[in-house]
Amino acid sequence: MIIMSVDFGLSRTGIAVCDRSEIIASPVTVIPEKDFEKCALRTAEEAKRLKTELIVVGLPRRTDGKEGETEVKAKAFAQRLHELTGTEVVHWDERFTTVSAHHLLDEMNVHGKKRKNTVDALAAVMILEDYMRYRQNTQR
Repeated sequence: MIIMSVDFGLSRTGIAVCDRSEIIASPVTVIPEKDFEKCALRTAEEAKRLKTELIVVGLPRRTDGKEGETEVKAKAFAQRLHELTGTEVVHWDERFTTVSAHHLLDEMNVHGKKRKNTVDALAAVMILEDYMRYRQNTQR
């Protein structure tokens, strides 16, 4: 199944996709858009272009487990994607993926403008890899 993951952000949104075998997750793009609707439309276009069969939207949960403003917006974004694509959308806890992406980029010595554009796509890959592991462990 072709699964697309989305690391929704208020300024940039990272997109990743896996192969049909659900083995490899790859970064696709970062959408640099602050306007909610424009970002949703561009993300929906990517989903259609990639022939996505399932969309996973990361939910940036607060560390105390309570729903914050960003999570509410991510849920609304997920709902809008479903409306625009007709594709099933799954919410996925993405706590610490951006932090983990920053740590990985530190290890790789990636800095500056390139880092800013890479971190969100890398976070989307991490969300997708986590979701694929979940699917592999629960579909036996």
